[in-house]
Parts: sequence; C-alpha cells; structure tokens
Amino acid sequence: MKMVKNWQALLACVSMLAAFSPTQAQERDDRATILNFKGIQYKSNDSLFYINFRFRMQNRLGFKQTLDDLDKGTFDARIRRLRMRMDGYIYTPKISYSVQLAFTRSDQDIDDTGIANIVRDAVMFYNFTDDFYISFGQNKLPGNRQRVNSSGQLQFADRSLVNEHFTLDRDFGISLNLSKKLGEMPINAKAAVSTGEGRAAAATDPGLAYTGRVEFLPLGNFTNNNDYSEGDLEREESPKLSFGAGYSYNDRTRREGGQLGRWVQDPFSFRTTFADALFKYQGVAYAAEYMHRDVDRPFNLTDTDNPEETYAYKGWGLNQQLSYLMNKGYEIAGRYTFIQPHREIQSHELKTEVIELGLTKYMKAHRLKFQLNGTYTFKDGHFNNSNKKSGWGTMFQVELGI
Repeated sequence: MKMVKNWQALLACVSMLAAFSPTQAQERDDRATILNFKGIQYKSNDSLFYINFRFRMQNRLGFKQTLDDLDKGTFDARIRRLRMRMDGYIYTPKISYSVQLAFTRSDQDIDDTGIANIVRDAVMFYNFTDDFYISFGQNKLPGNRQRVNSSGQLQFADRSLVNEHFTLDRDFGISLNLSKKLGEMPINAKAAVSTGEGRAAAATDPGLAYTGRVEFLPLGNFTNNNDYSEGDLEREESPKLSFGAGYSYNDRTRREGGQLGRWVQDPFSFRTTFADALFKYQGVAYAAEYMHRDVDRPFNLTDTDNPEETYAYKGWGLNQQLSYLMNKGYEIAGRYTFIQPHREIQSHELKTEVIELGLTKYMKAHRLKFQLNGTYTFKDGHFNNSNKKSGWGTMFQVELGI
C-alpha cells in the first residue's frame, strides 16, 4: 500500500505539470544524444538504425596531507575515469537508448561490492514528444543537481563532499520526464521508481526507492543547456536562474548509502531532501546545493563473513561554488562545503568544512580541459594549523573526450 501511494504522488506531480503549454525539452546527460551529434556515428541506409560513439578519460595526479601525521602524505596518480558511451535509436527516433561502460577500478564500485560493475547506464527511452519521455533501465536518478550533471561537466576535479555523503547515484527502474512552461517560465519535472540498491543489485527485495525532482527557470532557458554544465562557458547575455528541489524515499535498502556503499545485515530506510539554486550571467556562475538525510537506527553490521560495525551517514550539508570565466578560456573558481552529522553519529563523524580553489583552462569547453585544484579541510570549526584533524591537498587533472 505504501508503494502505491508513493508512486501515485510522483505521477500526480508530473500529470499536474502536463497541463501547461509545451516548450522545447533540454538535452540532459541522462537522455540519449540522437540530435546534432558531430562525432563518430553511423546510420543505416533505410534510416531505421542510428548509433553514435563517445569516449572520455580523466587522468589525475594529486597529493593529500593531514596535519596529525606530516610524515605520511597520500599520492593519487591514476586514471580516474575511462568511459565509453553509445547512444542511438532503433526503428524510429521515438525509441532511443543509451549505454555507458566504465573501465577503471574507481568507476566500478569494486571496493564495496567485490564485483566489477562495468555497466553504468543501460536504458531505453520512449519519446512521446519533444518535451515528454519515459525511461526504463539503469540510469541516474533525478537527484541533486551536481549528481544530475555529468562528471565531465564539472569545474572541479571531483564533486563536493555534500554529494559524496548524500547522493542518490544510479539505479534500475522507470522514470517520467517532462518539460513544460508555466506562463513564460520553463519547468522541468522528473519522477522515478527504482530498486533502491544501485548498480550492484543481483535481485530486487520488497523495498523500492521513490524519487522526484522539479526545476523552475524564472528568467527563461539557459543557452545550450548551460544549466547542466558547471561554470558559465556560454557567457549568458542575460541573467539566468534556476531553482530545483526534490525528495527521495528509499524503502528498506540493504546498502550503507542507499544505492552505494557496502551491504548491511538489516535494511535501512532513507529519506533524502535536496534543494539547489543556480545563477549565470556574462561569465559569472554561482551554485548552491543543500541536502539532508534522515534514517532510523543508523548503526548496522556489514553483511560479510566477518561482520563489522558500520553506519549510514545521517545529517545535512551545504555546498556553494562561485566562478568567473576570464579571457582565453581561463576560469577561476572557489568552493565552500559544510557537513553537519546528526548527533546520533557524532561519536564517529565530526562537523567538516572544506575550502577549495580551482583554476581551469578550457581548450574545447568541457571536452578538453586542464584543472588545478587546492583544498583545505578542517574539523569542528577550527580553521588553524594547530588543529591536527585538518588537512590540505592539491590535484591536477586533464580531461579529454568527445
């Protein structure tokens, strides 16, 4: 009965928005790219089959140092991501698909599951109109904005700590996706029902995940989907603004982080709330993102031969990013992240703040870029070098792709 009520609520949200006048849908990272693609592609002579190929890689070199042990710094030299993506349609553009494969250890969830999860996306779409489509398969959930954005569209080498602790990630299920106008204001809405255990699930337990997200763009659509790309590479000629909000209920998931993390013995039920805002104008970009997670009985045991105590991260976080695109493709950016654990887990987690500075050189927008980041992390509000729990780090990353 609870599953039916949650599904009906999400469907009602989308159905209500469908009553407004249509607008052209914006392309997203979670929708098949079948229009205006100029890379490697093939179309059959009868035009009943089309496919395009893309790849991208992120190579990085980094260093982290905690102040409580200055003799033991940690180097990070690796291929962070190496992905191949195939998009296309079969028989008609109304029936499209997207497949994305990952080939690096950090992209395959091996450490948590012991299995190389090569498949990131395997999803089919039915496009009723330009502004309404459904999806079926494994794909991103309509969660917080930084997760919805592709990792190839980020202005820092990694997403924020807020995303790391509270994100929803990918899951297998069905979603409804709608873009409409309320008067002259574009609105995007998404609703999804999914398994709740993410990419590693071998079977589906009785508990499912229910997720919804709505976006309002009071100043009109961004140029070339600029609201799904960090930084203002389009140099918006007029101010653009987007407000987003959503909620996810993951009923009886068996993983520490819902769709991510190690398997646990007793199921968790997560309630995650998120809200974000985005502003861009003439090279200036500001983004803010808030996430909150509530979970009953956060402590648990891992589902392993030798069980270990573990816990779900319960609390809230706020991330803010400000950047300016200078001449010749150089961008300077700053990020401030705040994480507050709930009192139930404060014996294991401390209030954490991160200050990050970034310099990026865009050679071909986000397809070819060089990123240099510096971070300083401090705990319990003590921003000084006498706090032995603090640390600093630096990262250089090159992204190349099509």
